[in-house]
Amino acid sequence: MSRRVVITGLGIAAPNGVGIPAFTHAIKNGISGIKHDTELERLQFSCQIAGKPDITDEMKQRYFSELELRGFNSTGILYGVIAGMEAWADAKLDVNNSDQPDWDSGIIFGSGTSGIDKFRESIYKIDDLQTRRLGSTVVVQTMNSGISAYLGGKLGLGNQITTNSSACVTGTESILMAYERIKNGQAKRMLAGSTGDSGPYIWAGFDAMRVCTFKHNDSPEQGSRPMSASASGFVPGSGAGAMVLEELESALERGATIYGEVLGGHVNSGGQRGEGTMTAPNSIAVQRCIKGAIKDSGITANDIDAINGHLTATSKDSLEIKNWAEALGRSGSNFPYINSLKSMTGHCLSGAGSVESVAAVLQLHEGFVFPNINCEDIHPEIVSLVDLLKIPQQKINTEINILAKASFGFGDVNACIIFKKFT
Repeated sequence: MSRRVVITGLGIAAPNGVGIPAFTHAIKNGISGIKHDTELERLQFSCQIAGKPDITDEMKQRYFSELELRGFNSTGILYGVIAGMEAWADAKLDVNNSDQPDWDSGIIFGSGTSGIDKFRESIYKIDDLQTRRLGSTVVVQTMNSGISAYLGGKLGLGNQITTNSSACVTGTESILMAYERIKNGQAKRMLAGSTGDSGPYIWAGFDAMRVCTFKHNDSPEQGSRPMSASASGFVPGSGAGAMVLEELESALERGATIYGEVLGGHVNSGGQRGEGTMTAPNSIAVQRCIKGAIKDSGITANDIDAINGHLTATSKDSLEIKNWAEALGRSGSNFPYINSLKSMTGHCLSGAGSVESVAAVLQLHEGFVFPNINCEDIHPEIVSLVDLLKIPQQKINTEINILAKASFGFGDVNACIIFKKFT
């Protein structure tokens, strides 16, 4: 029997807000978290601005012991633990302190490259013949599943504990994987999300590919410009988003706050065929992914009130809007509201899908559409497809019933999830 799956907890570590209250305030008011990065300037990057969560020592000590912080150098795990633990606490779930794991609860928490700064530190020690001085936590800080391993131990969970990795699609995919596990009766609740490391060793490859902006090093907050005619590339970002997904019956039994419901979704690939490549989307696959999510959710294209797009501030933004319009069969004033969180956070890479999904669910729950900043000059190809009023540049207070969130990533991979306001 298929089970209904709802969202009962949210957590966030984003460039423009750590913790749900700060993040909600930021997205409602169009507050950017993108700043000048002195390290990128020192290393002579073309793009010298970035989005990084502002993590205080007090935050670290709230979630990590003094022993854990000794020799700790993995920003992705740091962001992921903060977001994951906040989501668990927000769901009013206790940390399991018994000798037995919580068999009904698990974790699917994605990452791209884990602990790259720890890797660098370790490589230097190995080359200096200091292998024995690496310390006992190098492996867990640098293995891809380090984030799910940390969270699984802190919470004492006994269901599936795993990490997925699918480039920019990672976070959206992790939520869908967790949804499927609960829907199929394999778990009562799952902590889902994703995280992405920060720093030059993560971002250098993108700078070398010339896909990052170089025109706003002196005006960081204006640098990320999704859907803008003057967009010149994405701003690198980092962070983590998390949510607790739960079987509806379990959530109702314990009187949990319900932020929304996951209706369904779809994941596919363009196979790097046709117009699809390692870095460019196959439009046929993108449209099939959107249509597949709609079908799986049991809705129609006309039921969608809002879209939280992938929209990175590259030349592909216009193509993404065209794919949405064709997949939905909607355009002009009939097009749903659409926004891109990347205008405020930059592109959080493997953390993007989950960070943006948290923002999507907050809009459903509180009844607003957050503004797109830095797109006062919307690209003419987009204007020809979508009414300007559907690309809000100021917050709109409005009831949203159904919202589509999509991510499209390197490797020509796609994911689309459909969220619904819980009633």
